[in-house]
Amino acid sequence: MSAVCGGPARTLRVPGRHGYAAEFSPYLPGRLACATAQHYGIAGCGTLLILDPDESGLRLFRSFDWNDGLFDVTWSENNEHVLITCSGDGSLQLWDTAKAAGPLQVYKEHTQEVYSVDWSQTRGEQLVVSGSWDQTVKLWDPTVGKSLCTFRGHESIIYSTIWSPHIPGCFASASGDQTLRIWDVKAAGVRIVIPAHQAEILSCDWCKYSENLLVTGAVDCSLRGWDLRNVRQPVFELLGHTYAIRRVKMQSCPRSRLTATSASWVQAILLPQPPE
Repeated sequence: MSAVCGGPARTLRVPGRHGYAAEFSPYLPGRLACATAQHYGIAGCGTLLILDPDESGLRLFRSFDWNDGLFDVTWSENNEHVLITCSGDGSLQLWDTAKAAGPLQVYKEHTQEVYSVDWSQTRGEQLVVSGSWDQTVKLWDPTVGKSLCTFRGHESIIYSTIWSPHIPGCFASASGDQTLRIWDVKAAGVRIVIPAHQAEILSCDWCKYSENLLVTGAVDCSLRGWDLRNVRQPVFELLGHTYAIRRVKMQSCPRSRLTATSASWVQAILLPQPPE
């Protein structure tokens, strides 16, 4: 795994672990959390790695083992030490990087692998969403020991769940049923269903500068942008990958750059300006 922090790529090799997700801390510059699994997540355990940059590359600050593969990680928005991971055994784990012990709490309600977890960034709420292979999305308050709500509607595996950075109580989900869906927590149901690809959708992300713009990445090797004010067709389509796009991320810059991670390589593509 590698990271670029205003200079050359910094690399740390972890034998026996394959990375599934990486997230920078919203509090500590350069601190990186990585969710990993053995044997490409098919079997074995998982490890959460907390990394810091140093002069020689990346330094391991702390690691936490779990008895199944870890597929995603998200930082708390109100505590610099706290984060949540999700795993192949259907559970979510709450960790404190200031403590070397095991998870503070484990949430176990999903019946199959949990592939996505995200902590809300909007002020005034501390909510987490998780998406699972059991075709459900669950809403959590980390201070409560059980889920607050379960969202149903997808007809296949849910690969990605992510909060809107603009609209409180709104999140998007992407699924193997080839749809991108927009949900409203207050309505406890789906607001918009977009048949975004003719293939499994593995990832989605919101534009940080437009509440109406999202991007999806799919098994068909394409990236598509969607304007929620008119979802009849994508506002752009980007081609070039030769493998399924597992992760897609919009960077926070005015002319948003899109970073898409496929099974074998990373490509940065300049996006058009978000629609007015």
